[in-house]
Amino acid sequence: MRVKGGVNSKKKKRKYLKAAKGYRGALSRRYRLAKQYYIRSGVYAYFGRKQKKRDYRKLWITRINAGARMEGMKYSELIHGLKLAGVSVNRKILAELAATDFEAFKEYIEIAKGALTKAE
Repeated sequence: MRVKGGVNSKKKKRKYLKAAKGYRGALSRRYRLAKQYYIRSGVYAYFGRKQKKRDYRKLWITRINAGARMEGMKYSELIHGLKLAGVSVNRKILAELAATDFEAFKEYIEIAKGALTKAE
């Protein structure tokens, strides 16, 4: 008696075709293409997770720079001044303060300015 693999191969194909729902054109209907693009989508997802971190850091730096320039200071001077003052606050929090609570952000700017004048 021989064993036929129809059930298993159908199950395997269904897995990829279900995951490829919503893909454009033949990519969602043809098994071979669906499998290739399913794997490719995993690669894109991996790189996307890494890229998201870069994009957020860029956004935070832009917001901090905009807030610092409103007070007549550059981003690099602000970060350097905070380092000299020994203040350890991350860019995410600084960006949040620059966007929502500008008075608290101004206090950090004053701390940085004070540290820069002492260093000179």
